[in-house]
Amino acid sequence: MKKYIILIALFLSEFVSAQCAMCKAVVQNGDISMAEGVNNGITYLMVFPYLLIGILFYVIYRYKKRAKI
Repeated sequence: MKKYIILIALFLSEFVSAQCAMCKAVVQNGDISMAEGVNNGITYLMVFPYLLIGILFYVIYRYKKRAKI
């Protein structure tokens, strides 16, 4: 059942338009430098949660590795 839900989510994700009104207006305005700035901002916002989760998993891994010894 989980496989079907994941497949449906993957196929339907192409049709989703998940932008706020201001971001969409800026990008559609045609200003290339502003659009690149929005894209860079989204990338920076997306990277930090992954870094934090990665650091958390690394700390847990190190803690469990020390607990075995």
